[in-house]
Amino acid sequence: MSSEQKIETTHLALVTGATKGMGREIALHLADSASGVAVHYHNNKEEAQLVVEEIQHKGKLGAAFRADLTNEKEVDALIKEVEAQFGQIDILVNNVGPFLVKRWQELNASDWDFIFRSVLESAFFCMKAVLPGMRERKWGRIINIGYHRAEQLVAFPTITPYAIAKTGLLILTRTVAASEVSSGITINMVSPGLIEGGVLPSSTKLPTANLGKFGDVAEAVLFLASEKASAITGANLIVAGTWKL
Repeated sequence: MSSEQKIETTHLALVTGATKGMGREIALHLADSASGVAVHYHNNKEEAQLVVEEIQHKGKLGAAFRADLTNEKEVDALIKEVEAQFGQIDILVNNVGPFLVKRWQELNASDWDFIFRSVLESAFFCMKAVLPGMRERKWGRIINIGYHRAEQLVAFPTITPYAIAKTGLLILTRTVAASEVSSGITINMVSPGLIEGGVLPSSTKLPTANLGKFGDVAEAVLFLASEKASAITGANLIVAGTWKL
């Protein structure tokens, strides 16, 4: 990790959905610089604890916290619990966002509700809960994990609710960013393309060179959490290489 991307060692972070894959990688990257990382999980307590152990092995504060982020009361309780144990939350990474591959003709009301609540409402609840503390300290970083085509209003026949929710997340990101311009808080989005080890289209054969890595996304998050990015807010940083340019 380059010195340009280091964040203040006194800052504490919360990463949602941090038990595996991209969330895990983001949490471990943040632990290289921050003084502590709170690892959120919903069901995978054992995997969350493994991530915590890796964070602690780096000599940093780490702890696992459970919550259903589609439930606003549980989100509020989560933020209070993390703040009680860590003292504060300076960096929030909204990584939760399940990927549903299903043709639009086969979708039902439960599918739509699950994706919208998991992708969009969870981020809304988390941002609303952490902002008061960040405003009080006049410093904060919120990074939402998007999707590399969130700005492209085109047909998405197999991931319709997911694409709509991620586009909505980008609008929410920019709306909140605009409202916090004088508070010392930045709110941005990092939008990955197809990632090695992530969900890949079964019908598409892709050279490995065209796939990104979890670490690529984590480095982008780390940059936006750093002082070097203090003048960047409301941005959507696409980490997708040449995929679908």
